[in-house]
Amino acid sequence: MANDGEFKRDQNYITTRITADGRDGYPVEPGRYRLVIARACPWANRAAIVRRLLGLEDVLSMGICGPVHDERSWTFDLDPGGKDPVLGIERLQEAFFKRDPEYPRGITVPAIVDIPTGQVVTNDFAQITIDMSLEWTAHHRDGAPELYPERLRDEIDDVASKVFKDVNNGVYQCGFATSQEAYDEAYRRLWDRLDWLSDRLAGRRYLVGDTITEADVRLFTTLVRFDAVYHGHFKCNRHKLSEMPVLWAYTRDLFQTPGFGDTIHFPQIKEHYYVVHKTVNPTGIVPAGPDESGWLTPHGREELGGRPFGDGTPPRPPIEAERVPGPGEGASTAKPAH
Repeated sequence: MANDGEFKRDQNYITTRITADGRDGYPVEPGRYRLVIARACPWANRAAIVRRLLGLEDVLSMGICGPVHDERSWTFDLDPGGKDPVLGIERLQEAFFKRDPEYPRGITVPAIVDIPTGQVVTNDFAQITIDMSLEWTAHHRDGAPELYPERLRDEIDDVASKVFKDVNNGVYQCGFATSQEAYDEAYRRLWDRLDWLSDRLAGRRYLVGDTITEADVRLFTTLVRFDAVYHGHFKCNRHKLSEMPVLWAYTRDLFQTPGFGDTIHFPQIKEHYYVVHKTVNPTGIVPAGPDESGWLTPHGREELGGRPFGDGTPPRPPIEAERVPGPGEGASTAKPAH
């Protein structure tokens, strides 16, 4: 937290990469690595979506932490015995300390762990999804979409940078500001950018090009959490997402696209934010709303054209161990991945 009350995100991550040629010492190998996420976390949600869209479930297993953590780290409390069934650890912290016993920074998701050594390879969330697209191509499913096409990368990077600064991170800068001035500035930038995005998406179905790209994945994970947590909990309350016609329709369109909404667990999202952030919500009370039924209503975005997967096809349904309850199915805990 800066002296002026502005929230400053620590963006120093373990940047080792898993690549096709193994140049960082970690070659792409089916079954060697485990992606660790939490359903609650928007940054981890990106990796879960991209893994689904590209069909990497059979080559990159996924561990799922519970929605609540303490100052030490995320825990595997959803799994039998409170241990990840593949890594055999109770806390993600253990994988970070195997890599560096003096690891000084936050224990974050998503993280990819090398199963043979039990060491974390990387928690660089922005690079993880790009590498899934570019380095794991030999293991993509038939019909996998091109989420980071070379011809559009400059535009995707430009849009994604704006979205990160003002929206993905902007909601946190609103919620964790400790001065009125810092909050007001973050609030202004957030809504200026959301208005810009609304204008951009008014006449086009997706952010860049006519198919889903990395840019859409990055925006979706913030917008899908907006009414449930950011509007009230983080004081981002000019409008609800459901009161912004273009962005509400856009987000519903993606939510109803295989690979997006089937990664979203609203009860865990709410539990994380309202329970963990004691400085923002000291009572720890988790709100009952909002009503989730609207997520499945018609969005009308097909009229704008575009093809979600380009020349590809939708991903298969989630494997049973990774299925989440859909809107209206209740607050049951997601089944752990094995």
